[in-house]
Amino acid sequence: MSQPREIAAGATYLITRRVLRRHLLLRPDAAITQLLVYALAVSSRRYGIEVHAFCAMSSHVHLVVTDTEGVLPRFLQFFHRIVALGTKVLRKWEGPVWDHEATSVVRLLTRAAVVEKIAYVLANPVAAGLVRHAHEWPGANVDVGELGRGVLRAARPAAYLDPQNPQWPDEVTLPLALPSVIEQDGAEGFRCQVAAEIERQEAQAHAELQKQGLRFLGADRVTRISPYERATSFEVLRERNPTFAVGREQGGAWQAAAAAVRAFRASYRAALERWREGVRSAVFPAGTWWMRIFHGASVTGMRGFHDGILNDVVLPA
Repeated sequence: MSQPREIAAGATYLITRRVLRRHLLLRPDAAITQLLVYALAVSSRRYGIEVHAFCAMSSHVHLVVTDTEGVLPRFLQFFHRIVALGTKVLRKWEGPVWDHEATSVVRLLTRAAVVEKIAYVLANPVAAGLVRHAHEWPGANVDVGELGRGVLRAARPAAYLDPQNPQWPDEVTLPLALPSVIEQDGAEGFRCQVAAEIERQEAQAHAELQKQGLRFLGADRVTRISPYERATSFEVLRERNPTFAVGREQGGAWQAAAAAVRAFRASYRAALERWREGVRSAVFPAGTWWMRIFHGASVTGMRGFHDGILNDVVLPA
């Protein structure tokens, strides 16, 4: 059984979804890039998701987003479904597109974590030995200079989506939002921090390839590889899937975050045990998703301060 996950409105996440058996079905070409940008724009607008960074590799997709409404599972289900069905048409692919492993969802709890993970997303093609610099990636991605101010655009793909259906507009735009931990007047400093972190990660990738006696594949060769091939680089299977990140050198932030996760899980399990015993008045912790949405369970919420004390209340399902 998977661990319960807190879904909180306003939380920022690093999201990763992998293609089945590391096939290169998302190989960067015009049609796939159009599908990915269009699907992301439609899905994020539908569910109030703010997109900060985006990079589609041939075998997986990375996103950094903020879930303003606390509906992340709905967004992921919708976005991944559109991409999968569109990819099946474009690639004439039978069977599933996405890996059977759960989507990796890592909550970013500090500014440092946001900077590091956005840099990780943008520099991922370099770390994979595909291009020497992040801006050379030919697929769907975001340039560091666009963070918090750029706009991605795409016309409706001809494949799969019905032009007569009003939920699929002819063209869509996707404004790139500034993460909530960054003040508007600090946007340029934030971009500089991300750029510096990208340079650090690129230097690490360059040193690692040189150590192994390998060379970067190059953007041109990346676009000519068959999408039916599979990635051959070594990858550890069934690695631990983190729940949160706080960034490097953040003092006690990790311990505090880990304690909060343990407290949420303990409260959730206690409520679930009561629910299984038939106690439908059991109250789940704030951030509970599945039990609230699909079973109508009540959850605790924060109403406000009364005489200096923050009181819990029960919110209706």
